[in-house]
Amino acid sequence: MTGTRLPISVCLVAGNEAHRIRPALDSVKDWTSEIILAIDDKVTDGTDKIGETYGAKVFCKPWEGQASHRNFVVQKTNQPWLLSIDADEVISPELRDEIIRSFSKDGEGLAASAFSFPRLSFFCGRWIRHGDWYPDRKIRLWRREAGRWDGAHHEKLLVTGRVQKLRGNLLHYSNESMDQLLGKIGPYSNLFVRQRQNQKRCSNWLDLPVRPFWKFFRAYFLRLGFLDGWQGYFIAWMDAFSTTVRYTKLRYAADVGLEEKSTVKSR
Repeated sequence: MTGTRLPISVCLVAGNEAHRIRPALDSVKDWTSEIILAIDDKVTDGTDKIGETYGAKVFCKPWEGQASHRNFVVQKTNQPWLLSIDADEVISPELRDEIIRSFSKDGEGLAASAFSFPRLSFFCGRWIRHGDWYPDRKIRLWRREAGRWDGAHHEKLLVTGRVQKLRGNLLHYSNESMDQLLGKIGPYSNLFVRQRQNQKRCSNWLDLPVRPFWKFFRAYFLRLGFLDGWQGYFIAWMDAFSTTVRYTKLRYAADVGLEEKSTVKSR
């Protein structure tokens, strides 16, 4: 590490993350120009105070969804380039060095509007390097005028211009237990149903028998999830079950809607 500070603002959105935010801050503190931490009004564990010890500028805003909070933190930045990470993510030394090389005079890539890199997740004692969880490529570094966040929970950065791929990993320490991962199925499935309904899309008769089977087969066999041990097996089945829940709820919501319309007409 050379001590170079790049014209990058770190955009970090966090809730009550005092127990795990320090590695994220440590991974960016020495080579970026500023850190902006956006919290919500429910934070009570000192996450904001930890951010301040790293020199972060801390802003608070009531929670209105991931995309809204990410766009909020962008508005507080001063640098021409933005790097978005979460409290459970760490810029690996390899990725850090690759970004620095890309910004150096002899490096390549500044003609790009954004950079993407693979996200490597840690789950139940193992790095998951196969299946649907890897490479899980994310666009997280971009010119401030070239991108904007869109979406509700699984938000997406919409970028105008060329995106250059980097090889270093963004390390992801999410899902601290199997129960935590399973607990996401309900809320995410409800969000999925609302999004599909807003798009006027419904489930067809092939979704339930085909989609879950394909989800497991693709992740575990075609994408080599079996190489990740029992963790890979669990993840593949969990994702298949999550797919079952989503499309069952979507079908149920459609049936309830039809029943309500039928009841109204009969009156």
